[in-house]
Amino acid sequence: MFLDPFSNRSGPRAIADDIRLRFRAWRGERPFWAGLFTLTAGLPIMYFPYTHLKLQGIALALSTTSGAGSLIIGVLLVVLGVSLWFQPHVHVFMGIATLLLALVSFPVANFGGLFLGLIPGLIGGSLACAWIPPTSTAAPLPAANPVSAAWDGSSKPSH
Repeated sequence: MFLDPFSNRSGPRAIADDIRLRFRAWRGERPFWAGLFTLTAGLPIMYFPYTHLKLQGIALALSTTSGAGSLIIGVLLVVLGVSLWFQPHVHVFMGIATLLLALVSFPVANFGGLFLGLIPGLIGGSLACAWIPPTSTAAPLPAANPVSAAWDGSSKPSH
């Protein structure tokens, strides 16, 4: 069931397991969810100013005079989302930029893409600012009581 490096498994199942494990390791080393939320925030902000929706036969045009501003904000959010994946060492700067762009999208881009871009942008920016890079080796936690740490359970503890 588990992928054993010494087994002679081959075929699509082994390849899929290998890809899944490598993706999981790659995802754990960067602010993956922050980048995904940020990238997702840019798409509706770019989309809604340039589309004409119909609600039960009624045309709903969301075109604004700031369509170019919406496009710039959306493209920047998509670029920030992808950059969070490939440049994780500047996650705080990108998180703050994401938060600012998401807030600016509220008045500029039709309420932040009808809130479909504003809310994921705020979540992605917050996740990017809060992300902590993984440590290479986990340090053991110190014992709460140094006497209990020295006692091996075979004899009475000495004071």
